[in-house]
Amino acid sequence: MKTASKKAFLVVAGLVFAFAFAMVREHLVPAQSAPATRKTAEEAYKNIQVLKGVPADQVIPAMQFMSASLGVDCEHCHVERQFDKDDKKPKQTARKMIQMMFAINKDNFNGHREVTCYSCHHGVADPVGTPLVADAETPPEPRGAMNPEAAKPAAIPPADQIVGKYLQALGGAEALEKITSRVEKGKLTGFGNREFPIEVFGKAPDKRLSVMHMPNGDSTTAYDGHAGWLGFSQGPPHVMSPPEANSARMDADFHFALRFKDNFSQLHVEHPEKIGEEETYLVNGVNPGQPPVRLYFSKQSGLLVRVVRYVETPLGRNPTQIDYADYRDVDGIKVPFRWTLARPGARFTIQVDQIQQNIPIDDTKFAMPPMPAPAVHPASP
Repeated sequence: MKTASKKAFLVVAGLVFAFAFAMVREHLVPAQSAPATRKTAEEAYKNIQVLKGVPADQVIPAMQFMSASLGVDCEHCHVERQFDKDDKKPKQTARKMIQMMFAINKDNFNGHREVTCYSCHHGVADPVGTPLVADAETPPEPRGAMNPEAAKPAAIPPADQIVGKYLQALGGAEALEKITSRVEKGKLTGFGNREFPIEVFGKAPDKRLSVMHMPNGDSTTAYDGHAGWLGFSQGPPHVMSPPEANSARMDADFHFALRFKDNFSQLHVEHPEKIGEEETYLVNGVNPGQPPVRLYFSKQSGLLVRVVRYVETPLGRNPTQIDYADYRDVDGIKVPFRWTLARPGARFTIQVDQIQQNIPIDDTKFAMPPMPAPAVHPASP
């Protein structure tokens, strides 16, 4: 596999996360064949030094965070296909840097993670220690006395009003409740402008399955109402970790627009932001002990145009951004026909060509395939 492909496999999430899991599972060399879920890192993988005690399902997200923070791929630190080896100097350096980061946060921020790999690296392997010179003259910002209007920001509506406008923009609660299933077919474009057919199945209240059809097999991401799983035609399914499952559960919430108060304990309105040419209101959805979910609503249409959410790792938060566009009327409600998912170092776009709603979908469609039986070896004489 080429280096660029490996990096894309490592950082991508959602519909094609199964590839990332398959790749790193092969290279990280588990210490035993049993699943790593609920084990610690050192119980599941060989030669763990600085991430001892961390849940095993957090090792790969931590590697993703480091890859994105430094702008490097796996082989920058690891020996290809022998990830447990310590032959490369950058791997030794990385361990020292992680220990330094832990110490800084412990000694200066009461153990709260304020400093991360990205704080210094900003996407490059070698941090820049000297300020950059200006490449153009920056005009001074007008002061309030010179620009009285700037001192009087426009009133920001409360969260309930913004969410209510979104609900009405989609068609209203009554129209949304009439839709209980959806099948979408289209194409996924990304990874070097390649295209793959894709199908997305959704069923109320909280089931979702995406299938991307590739030449060498199907990649599946699913949430069955209780747990999330990832699958690829060439290997066994993978049960999502709790952070992965939280994201999948949000995607699977069929009537998300009706359930803001169920999904978030608090909604905070932040300063308006501009996305491209679109003026938006930013609403932070907050739950105790979890990173906030940032929701951007169009000031003009009221529709949701962007969601930014985060997955916690031992080293920092991995962001995922989803942009929604091309809303069209289908059976009395508005549905986005295009969405773009982006993470550090990778992005892809899904364009829907066909939507069918309120068609029967059996619950077994979302069920995880059975795990293969463990191999039985004959006893030694």
